[in-house]
Amino acid sequence: MTPPVADAHVRLDIHPTHPSAVTAVLTGTNQDLARSVLTAYGFEPLDEHTLVMARIDHEEPHWAEKAAQALTSQGITTEITPRLRGAIDEEWEWANHPMPWCTREEVREISNEAQKIYDDIRHGRLLIHAHAEDGHTTVAVGTYLDSGKSVHLHGENHLRQIADTFDSPAQALMSFERAHEDTMRPGPAPTTDTERQAAEARTSLTTTPEPEPATPEPETVPAYTADPGNHDAALDQFLNTHGDWEKWRTWSDDTTHAIHESQTLRIERIHEAHPRETAWTVAAYETPVSDRMWHLTLTGATPAPVLQTLLDSLAEGDAWETAIKSPITEKTVTQATRALTDAGWRHTVDGRWICWETAQGDAGVQFDAFAAQSPHSTLATWTLWAGPSIDHPAWAIHASPYTPAPMIARLTEELAHGTGTRQRMPAPRQQRPQLTTAPPTVAPAVPRTQPSPHR
Repeated sequence: MTPPVADAHVRLDIHPTHPSAVTAVLTGTNQDLARSVLTAYGFEPLDEHTLVMARIDHEEPHWAEKAAQALTSQGITTEITPRLRGAIDEEWEWANHPMPWCTREEVREISNEAQKIYDDIRHGRLLIHAHAEDGHTTVAVGTYLDSGKSVHLHGENHLRQIADTFDSPAQALMSFERAHEDTMRPGPAPTTDTERQAAEARTSLTTTPEPEPATPEPETVPAYTADPGNHDAALDQFLNTHGDWEKWRTWSDDTTHAIHESQTLRIERIHEAHPRETAWTVAAYETPVSDRMWHLTLTGATPAPVLQTLLDSLAEGDAWETAIKSPITEKTVTQATRALTDAGWRHTVDGRWICWETAQGDAGVQFDAFAAQSPHSTLATWTLWAGPSIDHPAWAIHASPYTPAPMIARLTEELAHGTGTRQRMPAPRQQRPQLTTAPPTVAPAVPRTQPSPHR
């Protein structure tokens, strides 16, 4: 027998700002029956004529179709919009679901049980006493207020399950504390992103824009860990301030040369160099047409205060402090590295290499005695660096045998005692659950939970 047609119309659609949620808009003079049916399927009132279903398992389209069938059976005119119909008909799977042996319907049943647990917590039927971290997920202990049954919960969102049951809260709490004493915290766990999004969908059809994160204040750090800043701007400022230097453009816009008026001191700046590749080369010559006396290179990520120290050193005449072909003596090395010794950097000798490093090993200076006595070698006599290791530095400076000792001394002074600024990195945002059509990855076995009747 066909039921009488009720004077009500229900339009089901995708939530305008939370795509997995579903809205129901009621019209007509007799909406009570429609409202009652929708409520039974998880819809909650937003205003006088609108209800919203927002779940933590993203199964709203499936349950919206079930609600539509129930409404139709009651003689209530029901409309499903094309985009909701597309979501209902879409086939998808949870990526990396821990129970890949389950069928799609079984996965839906399990996630529906997780939804019931979530609703019981949200509506105050399940009181959470404490929570804890268990590997990569959250566990909790709570008590159902209507039955007095206490439970241990495992997992979050659509994977939350009842892991164990107890006759009393005291038994449940004692067992929970024994298992999770180190990470146990009172009360429920912080709201997950999925729970927060569902709560937003139930309270508004518009998106509340998230405030723009405040730009963090730069932090003061040792010079060797400072940000590189703008190297091109530093070169422009240097040339604008020192009229005895002149900029020269090459045939390519990728490189700029700066030459001292004496024609015996030159800077080459490669603008688009990789942060760990050579971006600067400074070279000195005995005469404008002679071979190089010495040269020094810097990589693109060299910190701004270290680069500025080098440029200041060039401007103040340190570049001419070394006599041509003068040997590097023990006294020269001591003078060049005195600041490191004074700062307590760790000093080691390993064959031909003499090294100074910070206590934490994140920066250092290396002197190669063999390279120092081989002026025509391509090996660097001095290496100044910071980062994971000298072999994999975040940045590095390499200098040839006759590089002026006063220049090296100013650079090591900056490493030992200088400071700079570094922008604080914002905390990464938590990844939201993703729906995917890719086959799930097999995960460790989790005991299969049989769905129980709705309480």
